[in-house]
Amino acid sequence: MVEQARRSGRVDVSPGIIMVQAPNPTRFTVLLANEQEGWHQTVRQLLEPQGVQMLSARSGREALQMIETKPVHVAVLDTQMPQLGGMQVIRLMREMHKAPPAILLANDLSSHLLREALGMRVFSVLSKPVDFNVLLDTLARVLRRYHESRWPGPGETRH
Repeated sequence: MVEQARRSGRVDVSPGIIMVQAPNPTRFTVLLANEQEGWHQTVRQLLEPQGVQMLSARSGREALQMIETKPVHVAVLDTQMPQLGGMQVIRLMREMHKAPPAILLANDLSSHLLREALGMRVFSVLSKPVDFNVLLDTLARVLRRYHESRWPGPGETRH
């Protein structure tokens, strides 16, 4: 899938696209919560060679368990997952006081979803199918802000 995306010219995996100029750029952890296995593999193949640690969850409940036990710098959450959707996960993360910046993946960018995401201070909402260049750019912006200390550390809630 990654090779196919590279050949199509839709994905730029040039070194440094996601890496932030920081003393230890490899310390960033991204949680990807999506029920599609192939998607996890593709994103992992794009991010891990660039020094980003990936955590994978197949459901909202699994994502919450990971947030409770592991440091996460940014969560990429599908709005439609088994058990809990992305917005529900964000609400519960906030209740736990462990709300990393979140990027939502949505099939339908309705005005209701966008208002709700804005109210929850979601960093970005991306339309599915997701363009990997857009995802990588969005992750780079989140990580850059984290590095510039505009975001709390893993396990902390931003206000």
